[in-house]
Amino acid sequence: GDPDERGTERDPHPCGKAPRVEIMAGTNRSRDNSQGTNRTIRGDVRTEIREFLSTRRAGITPEQAGLPVYGGNRRRAPGLRREEVALLAGISSEYYTKLERGNATGVSESIIDGIAHALQLDEAERTHLLDLLRTANTTRTPRRQPARPRVRPTVQRVLDSMAGTPAFVLNGRLDILAANQLGLALYSRVYAASGRPPNNARFVFLDPHATEFFRDWNKIANDTVAMLRTEAGRDPYDRDLSDLIGELSTRSDEFRVRWAAHNV
Repeated sequence: GDPDERGTERDPHPCGKAPRVEIMAGTNRSRDNSQGTNRTIRGDVRTEIREFLSTRRAGITPEQAGLPVYGGNRRRAPGLRREEVALLAGISSEYYTKLERGNATGVSESIIDGIAHALQLDEAERTHLLDLLRTANTTRTPRRQPARPRVRPTVQRVLDSMAGTPAFVLNGRLDILAANQLGLALYSRVYAASGRPPNNARFVFLDPHATEFFRDWNKIANDTVAMLRTEAGRDPYDRDLSDLIGELSTRSDEFRVRWAAHNV
């Protein structure tokens, strides 16, 4: 199936416009703009690497990592020090410091495994780190998705065949791409509130009815941000996703606080 299509029978837990760069083949200006945009995105990814690793490091105490603690609790910052992570990962502190600063050149699988072990990353966190490191070493042209994303007719027929339960398809930005009749009825507020295509993340954080609509709004909000954070690490060149995150960060304190936590 299409990797941008996700079907689920549960709540659609999980996802402003950025400056647009017009790319015209054969012109120096377009090449300069493209290169400048790529540099900006790679810089953003380096920042993401730094903040992700530092927040994971801050969340683990020496005791949790099995390290001895000297000098009582006189630490200026919570969590592990960089040199302690390096010790646990089996690499030099200089190398880990470079990596946490976003220098991801030539990182091997064994080093990633060592860091994942040292920081006690779960599978989602390890995958997110891999996505960030991969993106930091690649160059792509930022692009927008088609204005009207659609699912294949066969997918819609599958949804319609599930007559006894609400069903829908989400993409990585948490746009609702398709639904059956019960899905349309159950999530009518989402369709009414968030424009086209209807977006579940926008509904969760910007619609005042969302806290009543979802039984456990806090869990839904946390899951929504985690899914958007994962998608942003997987595809930071998606302008529509960047626009959505920018809009939510600007308009919602609840989103902004959760986004800063770097949880996936």
